[in-house]
Amino acid sequence: MNHIYPTLSYRDADAAAAFLTDALGFQEHSVHRSDEGKIVHAEMRFGDGMIMFGDAGEGEADVRVGVAATYVTVDDADAHHDRAKSAGAEIVMELRDTDYGSRDYALLDPEGNRWYFGTYDPLNG
Repeated sequence: MNHIYPTLSYRDADAAAAFLTDALGFQEHSVHRSDEGKIVHAEMRFGDGMIMFGDAGEGEADVRVGVAATYVTVDDADAHHDRAKSAGAEIVMELRDTDYGSRDYALLDPEGNRWYFGTYDPLNG
């Protein structure tokens, strides 16, 4: 079986983990730290999906932060939007209905990565 896991880099992976948990509803799966306490590799779950991330520079000096875009399916885009907004997330595309049947919105995480949340599931159309 094949899976895709978006992988992000952050200047402050601990702050990113807090944002992903508090504002977006992700759940920590595992965290591996360097001797200095930096996150070398972390995994967070959202439903059946998972992302991986870590502090930029931990093993890869050429990684750029704040340039990724990730789409995540949610059952209730309005409720998810409200949670993110109340937690202080920067909404860059307000809730909208699309011509392909999705209800979605977009936000930036604290380091500039763009996150899209919507009801359209490309695997289940």
